[in-house]
Amino acid sequence: MGDEEYKNGPAGLETEGMIESNWNEVVDNFDDMNLKEELLRGIYAYGFERPSAIQQRAILPCIKEHDVIAQAQSGTGKTATFSISILQRIDTNLRECQALILAPTRELATQIQKVVINLGEFLKAECSACIGGTNVREDMRKLDSGAHVVVGTPGRVFDLINRKVLRTNYIKMFVLDEADEMLSRGFKDQIHDVFKTLPSDVQVVLLSATMPTDVLEVSKSFMRNPARILVKKEELTLEGIKQFYVNVKHEEWKVGTLCDIYETLSVTQAVIFCNTRRKVDQLTEDLTSKHFTVSSLHGDMDQRERELIMKQFRSGSSRVLITTDILARGIDVQQISLVINYDLPSNRENYIHRIGRGGRFGRKGVAINFITDDDKRALNDIEQFYNTTIEEMPADVVNLL
Repeated sequence: MGDEEYKNGPAGLETEGMIESNWNEVVDNFDDMNLKEELLRGIYAYGFERPSAIQQRAILPCIKEHDVIAQAQSGTGKTATFSISILQRIDTNLRECQALILAPTRELATQIQKVVINLGEFLKAECSACIGGTNVREDMRKLDSGAHVVVGTPGRVFDLINRKVLRTNYIKMFVLDEADEMLSRGFKDQIHDVFKTLPSDVQVVLLSATMPTDVLEVSKSFMRNPARILVKKEELTLEGIKQFYVNVKHEEWKVGTLCDIYETLSVTQAVIFCNTRRKVDQLTEDLTSKHFTVSSLHGDMDQRERELIMKQFRSGSSRVLITTDILARGIDVQQISLVINYDLPSNRENYIHRIGRGGRFGRKGVAINFITDDDKRALNDIEQFYNTTIEEMPADVVNLL
């Protein structure tokens, strides 16, 4: 199928990386979704009160066993959407894997596992995370004891299926989370390999923030007449987040500016985003040498180290985390009320992933963007793209946190 056909948008698919919804039923209350009693208890215990936009639209078609393709950004509640659907569909008396979730990064896989376990607490649902960078024997032991749900990165999951440790014959639901990210990380072949091992009538649920051609191609080869759901940008969570910029003029003046506002930072927990791993290391070094306490995280670190740093940050014992976009999706640290874009993201879609977290589900937050003279156009572009206003940072920013 050539790109030409996509441009004209067959079967209601538009260009611009957007899909067109064909499923319009909205259920604005968890009580009206005919969920198992223990699952409802888990949902309310987890702190959800009413479903988010995507949950109101996508849980029902998932439970009704339709293939579903949903376009929704991070922070819209999509993890809980497919977790609730899976928990509704599985039979916990059967100690076999009945749902398989693929995710692009280890952090996201671990995050999803936590959501499934928490929501499934009263159902006694077992969920195993199988991710690269950990001992494969450990995964084999976990799977042997029987997990109802498995979440993992494509390479590791395929390896376990190959070793006949992960049995696929009872899998009824296959979820591809952040499909655009997975394909851009080159997981296409592994996803195909995994899919080929699944029962022919498996239900497929695909979630993606954007809909590039390769995601649509995958959806065509895997899915049968899917319910398509688009959660528009306006429903994302930039509301409640105050956005500012600081004109630092030159790249080399950023560090000084950051030190000036570090005192402000220590009021709260903050995440600082840089565009490269090298810069994360450099900035961490610069701040540490000035006796500021910070921790840092990027993809070059091994899994153990990454987990330890996240744990310290989640518990609040480390207050300032410097990281790259690898974590812009999939981290939900409740207390973050400040995000600093030390570098503006190199693609504007990542802006929402970075700052859309502080204000999740209506929580307040502040985002500060460091702008050099070269960044002014990119900042305008972000404002227009998200239909938002980014003002110059006031002197009393500390009062807003």
